[in-house]
Amino acid sequence: MADLPSAVLFACSMNAIRSPMAEGILKYLHGNRIYVDSAGVHTDEVDVFAVAVMEEIGIDISGHKAKTFSDLDDAYFDLIVSLSPEAQHSAVEMTRHMACDVEFWPTFEPSVVEGSRDVRLQAYREVRDHLFEKIKARFPLAYVGSGV
Repeated sequence: MADLPSAVLFACSMNAIRSPMAEGILKYLHGNRIYVDSAGVHTDEVDVFAVAVMEEIGIDISGHKAKTFSDLDDAYFDLIVSLSPEAQHSAVEMTRHMACDVEFWPTFEPSVVEGSRDVRLQAYREVRDHLFEKIKARFPLAYVGSGV
């Protein structure tokens, strides 16, 4: 298994939906083995639909406090995963001053979906599930007791 990064930043446009979801998922899967944070180019309150769909899988992001890149307490990351084109641009700018890998995972913005509550929630679930699978693949869990 490849070495896991020690510090990961997830970034999106508002730090209200996609990056808090990704942060919550990686923390859920790896606990404190990896330092995880998230930021946005801009900020907004954590989205209530994001909170709801994460609660469905047992992850609480309701206490998330949105922040921008400039609000970060620690600017040391091994990896920045940007989830929107706007965040990708900011991540590349940030890495001009630090040694850090950047990966771009274009991720749909579910807040643009219109319709009933159920239709909107389904869009958020699809984003959550997409991020969960990408994170499991990129940051694999060690097999406990496998001797590997």
